[in-house]
Amino acid sequence: MKRKSPAIRLSRGALIGALYVALTYISSLVGLSSGVIQFRISEALTILPVLMPEAIPGLFVGCIISNLMTPGAHPLDIVFGSVATLIGALGAHLLRRLPSRFKWVATLPTIFSNAIIVPFVLMFAYGAEGSYPFFMLTVGIGEVVCAGIGGALLYYSLRRINFK
Repeated sequence: MKRKSPAIRLSRGALIGALYVALTYISSLVGLSSGVIQFRISEALTILPVLMPEAIPGLFVGCIISNLMTPGAHPLDIVFGSVATLIGALGAHLLRRLPSRFKWVATLPTIFSNAIIVPFVLMFAYGAEGSYPFFMLTVGIGEVVCAGIGGALLYYSLRRINFK
């Protein structure tokens, strides 16, 4: 198997990061990219490290840029929200050897990392009133829809067209 050149890997990573930013911006237009209820359609991209490791830094940098662009973003959100996406991307990459029919499992690290980390950010950075379990539920539902269902749909769609 021929290895991709560093320039191609860097370009792919940058394109994935830019796509993450663009999709997060679209979510923000309807007020769903941050807050107690989050539906970042960009989180579907966190399945891509299963196919290409260069997606990991692309997603991390894309999330940092997206968080920096969010009006009123707290520094804790910029750091820990981005780390949650990084953990999810790394977890997906570690699960890349799963049989194809179980690749949807690679979306779970993103769902869990965001459902665990983001509620703390909401409580401590933004002073959101509510309980940790409630925020885990609201963030977790958004992640199940966007990263879980969206990521699985993305993966199986790419597989159908023989994307490599």
